[in-house]
Amino acid sequence: MSMRMDLSQNMRAEMRMKMAPRMIQSMEILQMPILALQDRIDLELTDNPLLLNLDEAEPGEAEPMAAESTQAGETDFDFEPSGQDVAEVPEAAATPTEDNSGETSAGEDFDDDFFDFDDRFRESSGLSRSALDELSERRHEALMNAADRPPTLQDHLEEQLALLDLSEPELRMARFVINNLDDRGFLAVSLHEIAREAGHAVSPLEVELVLKIVQTLDPAGIAARDLRECLLLQISDDLPMAAALRLLIERHLDDIGHNRLPLIEKKTGLSISEINEAIEHIKRLDPRPGARFASSPNSFVVPDFTLEPLEGGGYKVHLVDDSIPPLGVSRAYARLARSKSIEGKDREYLQRKLQAARWLIEAIEQRHNTLTRVAQEIVDHQRKFIDFGDEFLEPLKMQQIADKVGVHVTTISRAVDDKWIATPRGVYPLKRFFTGGTMTEDGGELAWDIVKQKLADLISKEDKSSPLSDEEIVKAFKGDGITIARRTVTKYREAMHIPSSRQRKQYDS
Repeated sequence: MSMRMDLSQNMRAEMRMKMAPRMIQSMEILQMPILALQDRIDLELTDNPLLLNLDEAEPGEAEPMAAESTQAGETDFDFEPSGQDVAEVPEAAATPTEDNSGETSAGEDFDDDFFDFDDRFRESSGLSRSALDELSERRHEALMNAADRPPTLQDHLEEQLALLDLSEPELRMARFVINNLDDRGFLAVSLHEIAREAGHAVSPLEVELVLKIVQTLDPAGIAARDLRECLLLQISDDLPMAAALRLLIERHLDDIGHNRLPLIEKKTGLSISEINEAIEHIKRLDPRPGARFASSPNSFVVPDFTLEPLEGGGYKVHLVDDSIPPLGVSRAYARLARSKSIEGKDREYLQRKLQAARWLIEAIEQRHNTLTRVAQEIVDHQRKFIDFGDEFLEPLKMQQIADKVGVHVTTISRAVDDKWIATPRGVYPLKRFFTGGTMTEDGGELAWDIVKQKLADLISKEDKSSPLSDEEIVKAFKGDGITIARRTVTKYREAMHIPSSRQRKQYDS
């Protein structure tokens, strides 16, 4: 009995090891958003001579390919549940074709000069010369079409330094300063470090004089050593209330942050009205003057799904993958891979590429089926949210969708990662539809997102001269039939960057 269990465990472990590369690829393909998948396919088409874009292939050039079963058994990555239809394959891959004879004449179905083994199977790269040339062309084209690099903060400051009359040592120290600014535009090293870099004859006082020069450059507030200095550098003498602004920044930033206006009034002799006016001006200063030069990610979103309204209500989900070309396997190369006339590393290379092409095609088809089913279940559950808005978002956990689709919850997590859906209410990330919830007094469920919205509404309508404490917010929720702990109110308020009641209090001028 023990021997049988050991054998079973060993067989299962061996099966898992054999499936690992394929499953890893399936996970990667499933998790990719549409643009990343397009890039992956382009790379594979360049790298794998056996993989064909059927839109560009000649008639009969592609070999029909049978879909292999992709059931994962007892592994943790059950992409296709038992009892469900297996992944569909393109028309060109509908029927199996295997050359069981194991032999193919060198002149059958392809010309001898179609292959150049000396070039095609170079051990150094595994790529054909034409594939390498194509890859080089693509890289060159990408470089030619790439947008010019936007100027960095250092570029911007260097241009201004060139206009100043500085000695060589001063210029060297100034460059060291601007090359040691962080993303905010703050100086990230000490004056002593700059002095050491400049040489033993340079004192920190001399470095500070150069730092003062750099601090006069645009943008205002640059090269400061802390927030106070950054704000003070932005206060010019011609500003109204310049003296009051400097006083508040130098001595009362912490008091401003905690809304201790009566204390500031007592210590400075300024009226509440003057303090409020000064604070409004301070709010308009830039606490991160270097951030405007930081490269910002592209905010353009390409939806992975669209919705088709149905006549009886509800929606049908469509996966946006029209830009994904139909893929197939080269008939000539596939036969060559099975031919006994090719031996050694050449045959091994062809067989490896044949397997990689088939796995990729199946992974893409499986991605299509899994994503469509997952998104459809999500949309069906959150139909009211799509129809009527945020306040109708219902609690939903990934495990619920996993149970309905029949896959592991980790598959759901990968399926919704970085995926977006276009709805009548706008474009949302799929993760937006998942949220926990709390019970109401009538036994219903209320999503935490709705709780946050109600919290924001309560605070927006409060009396600003006597704002609601967290305990009073709990009581207000209780009056609406919603039981929520005070610590939960505090947690959500802080997550929404809403200050405490003391900080929200507004004082009469």
